Amino acid sequence: MIGKLTGTLLEKNPPEVLLDCHGVGYEVNVPMSTFYNLPAVGERVSLLTQFIVREDAQLLYGFATPTERHAFRELIKISGVGPRTALSILSGMGVGDLAQAITLQEAGRLVKVPGIGKKTAERLLLELKGKLGADMGAHAQVTSDAQVDILQALLALGYNDKEAAAALKALPPDVGVSDGIKLALKALAK
Repeated sequence: MIGKLTGTLLEKNPPEVLLDCHGVGYEVNVPMSTFYNLPAVGERVSLLTQFIVREDAQLLYGFATPTERHAFRELIKISGVGPRTALSILSGMGVGDLAQAITLQEAGRLVKVPGIGKKTAERLLLELKGKLGADMGAHAQVTSDAQVDILQALLALGYNDKEAAAALKALPPDVGVSDGIKLALKALAK
């Protein structure tokens, strides 16, 4: 329902931030990897979001990159892993580290995250194998807002993560959104 918020950062209280979007203040929970990369209070910020409705609450989770949000979405699909646990995992290790742990099937790295026991770690490795693999590290290099928008457009058009990341890598770093989408589509059409 709410996919992205852009506004002024009002408060930073880990793991929650308060974002003012045209007079409406949104409380957004973010992983520490996103929190550390936030600008100073009073600056503009854009966050990709995941809106979760429960019986007793409506919660917003925010992410700096599409990769983080994708990893979060994959994590919460797993039985026994809720949004708080997924946030804890993404705060305890970056998406690249998580993808590497899954690819190499290293349960020991996941157990180091607070709240993750041996059984949960093994379930994560089993269920995420093939969904969050080594190719997830490619997304981690998405830096500018234009690149985020280009990547989202490609994913919305039905391209998978790997194809979109490869097309994004081939683009010039300072390309605009509309030109970037056109160039990426030309590259993907070949």
